Amino acid sequence: MIGLISATSAGGAARDRVAAAWPSRTRVYEGPVREALERAFAECEQVVCFLATGAVVRLAAPLLRGKDVDPGVVCVDEAGRFAVALLGGHEGGANALAHEVADVLGATPVVTTATDAVDVPGLDTLGLPVEGDVAGVTRAILDGEPVALEGGFGHPLPPLPSPVTSGQRQPGQPVIRVTDRVLELGPGEVVLRPGSLTVGVGASKGAPTEEVLGLIESALRDAGLSPASVAALATVDAKAEEPGIVEAAARLGVPVVTYPADELAGVDVPNPSDAPLAAVGTPSVAEAAAMRGGGELLVPKRKSAPEGRAPMATCAVVRRAPRGRLAVVGLGPGARDLLTPRARGELRRASVLVGLDQYVDQIRDLLRPGTRVIESGLGAEEERARTAVAEAQKGQAVALIGSGDAGVYAMASPALAEASDDIDVIGVPGVTAALAAAAILGAPLGHDHVSISLSDLHTPWEVIERRVRAAAEADIIVTFYNPRSRGRDWQLPKALSILAEHREPTTPVGVVRNASRPDESALLSTIGELDPAVVDMMTVVTVGNTATREIAGRMVTPRGYRWQHAAVPSEVSQ
Repeated sequence: MIGLISATSAGGAARDRVAAAWPSRTRVYEGPVREALERAFAECEQVVCFLATGAVVRLAAPLLRGKDVDPGVVCVDEAGRFAVALLGGHEGGANALAHEVADVLGATPVVTTATDAVDVPGLDTLGLPVEGDVAGVTRAILDGEPVALEGGFGHPLPPLPSPVTSGQRQPGQPVIRVTDRVLELGPGEVVLRPGSLTVGVGASKGAPTEEVLGLIESALRDAGLSPASVAALATVDAKAEEPGIVEAAARLGVPVVTYPADELAGVDVPNPSDAPLAAVGTPSVAEAAAMRGGGELLVPKRKSAPEGRAPMATCAVVRRAPRGRLAVVGLGPGARDLLTPRARGELRRASVLVGLDQYVDQIRDLLRPGTRVIESGLGAEEERARTAVAEAQKGQAVALIGSGDAGVYAMASPALAEASDDIDVIGVPGVTAALAAAAILGAPLGHDHVSISLSDLHTPWEVIERRVRAAAEADIIVTFYNPRSRGRDWQLPKALSILAEHREPTTPVGVVRNASRPDESALLSTIGELDPAVVDMMTVVTVGNTATREIAGRMVTPRGYRWQHAAVPSEVSQ
């Protein structure tokens, strides 16, 4: 929850704009400002104060407990000109919130965090829990001092700046260690906690949360393992809603993963037992659930030890091997403002970027320093897909980019055909060329529609023609991708002639070239009048169905609402 606090009518106006934009995310605190801020600090994850920064500094100072627990605080001046990330830029999310508030108010975000100022990822923004001398190591990175990275191989970290290099630490050198082991840390040392541990848990009905959680914590402590590296609790399906397990997971901040009993029964474990076999249908719960996804068994099954009664909980701990990460990212049709925030985030997160050279040029300025770029030209799609998967299998964080949506005539298909289950794959949708063109033309896709590529490079023409005929007979709106090239100029006229067998010559046809780019152009014609010579490979052609009309210079396909039948516009071009 985001607390909103103001002291004047001008500040209140800006506050109310933010509250109206985010009704489910915000809470307005009324009354004296000091008391309102105290309540917001206690109840909210973030706070936006529509006050002078000096006033907020004085009011917030007595409330501060530590950067790991304090809410992120953003200050907005009463004129709504600036949104200043004041406290908790990274851990409290104030930096990101400043940008969000600025978007709502049309203000300028002000972020002064040193790492953000020089576009270096902060150690507390890498997606892993961090412990130790964060300030000291960050200062060394910013000063360009050599910093050692130990244990990072195989973990999909974002790009790290050039002073950070993998290898053994030299005496006195700052170091970043990636490990799930508990370490004693001194000055110039930090540890990143990978989510490498899975804790299998079994519990009798009604097992107390404290017993389950205490068992897990003691098992980790005795093995020298950090609770911050626990990625999940695992158990049998029958215990999915067992309160003690569910609450223990909540306190650890991890999900509960469950498996059917017959699957767990097939896992070879060192310590099977008749008791769980009789109770839930598998000779092992804790060990089998922990080992179900593979990995190294670090803590074999152990039981809780309550005083005066029988144990009600068991646990086992497994370390999973790190997995690489492949994000298949759609860049949209070309305009920067049609690149989604999620796509931007994945580009910033990637330590390796793979893509067509002309697409890489579109987003090169968004990449963090240190990102390794692997680019190639047209016709090398399979090579790019294999390269991206291979880099992910090395444990890298990889972004494979494509135009539009990467799953539509683009890189997702060849990449996922190459990928196995040893890497994590994330699909990032993008605005397709068909959608961008439709928005320019009007509303041509208002009813059922299909996209068909006219390129016979990967699909025989006989198959393409059969699909065009099916769309024609079904009266479906058709968007043609790859409609015409210098060496392939007869397919579009043929496809239009097939559609013309089932549609009037006056059926609208929209032609959009380079949708959303600076040299964008659009033409509205008909099946009977369209000159295929105006079409090339940078063009998308949309052919309406029998209901599509040109209305006020726009291509419109009625959705078929009943109320529209009685109110058809008079200025309809036939």
